[in-house]
Amino acid sequence: MIIADFWLLFLFALNVLVTGCLYVFVHENKRLIGFQLGMNISITAGGFTAVSTGILLIMVYPFFYTSVTLLSVIIGLLTGGVFGMLFDYQTALTGYVNGLMMGLMGPMVGALIENQLLFLFFFEFILLFAYVTVVFSVRRS
Repeated sequence: MIIADFWLLFLFALNVLVTGCLYVFVHENKRLIGFQLGMNISITAGGFTAVSTGILLIMVYPFFYTSVTLLSVIIGLLTGGVFGMLFDYQTALTGYVNGLMMGLMGPMVGALIENQLLFLFFFEFILLFAYVTVVFSVRRS
């Protein structure tokens, strides 16, 4: 059980690192990005970060539902808002609200899934695919 918790927390740290690298990449190229793509980037980053945080932390701490929910909401709010502030206030508000909603939903999904390992691999693949899509979209803009 302790080894599984270590790998889940390692995956959480890896998600934070990848999101940070995505932020640096978007920040360096923000002059190339229009407001519509910026809106989609803030929604993607805030939402996926919040949901992955909620799912991973509820798997590690299943009896601390309220604390995990609050933490995933805060992380989603901050991530969506920070990515949105790269562009304008409307984008920041959209990222902020999306991070809030997805932060509330992440622990719910994590608490209800039955085959946790399969779902976790699937969701991490979707997260990676979304971030790669953001990188390609920024490069093509």
